[in-house]
Amino acid sequence: MSTRHLSRVDRLLSGADNLLRTLFADPVASRPDPGAGEPQPELDEAERRHVAGLMRVNHAGEVAAQALYHGQALLARDPATAEALARAAREEGDHLAWCRTRLDELGARPSRLDPLWYAGAFAVGAAAAAASDRVSLGFVEETERQVVAHLQRHLQRLPPQDTRSRRILDAMAADEAEHGDTARAAGAAPLPRPVRGLMQAVSRVMTRTAYHL
Repeated sequence: MSTRHLSRVDRLLSGADNLLRTLFADPVASRPDPGAGEPQPELDEAERRHVAGLMRVNHAGEVAAQALYHGQALLARDPATAEALARAAREEGDHLAWCRTRLDELGARPSRLDPLWYAGAFAVGAAAAAASDRVSLGFVEETERQVVAHLQRHLQRLPPQDTRSRRILDAMAADEAEHGDTARAAGAAPLPRPVRGLMQAVSRVMTRTAYHL
């Protein structure tokens, strides 16, 4: 939904709808699944559990990304910034659907802590947007930089034969890099080093927890 002409009440209602869709509805992608043309890989049980853990982490990350962008768009001052954030959230919604499909194929479930990831990320996004649009865009740029690095590590940890998951993560990384570039071009404010470090620490906690839970 475009946010360009929405009132604050409309944005609140849209945000509530986004929360329900993210946490409780089956996600539907607007773009084809990048891994759909790849064969189902032959994985032993240990490999299947490992790939499922990686994809559960990535799915949880996409839940958090939805929340971050929704929180930012809710309080964005500039309608163009709100629209750019909403557009990025829609693309992150594709990632959410792709990861969920791969989890289903692996016979695995999403993280049980998805509501917690959503609530925390939404609060961070809203707080950043309340500070200023430039700070909000700074969080986008830094978040996406860290996510690209995270996805590159996961690509290295995938079994070589799992080209299906690999295509999904490659496409996600390309989108994330573009989101970061767009935020920087729009005037993102550099975040202080302690804030960047805290973001990395929180990401590590989520990654280690969501792999199992």
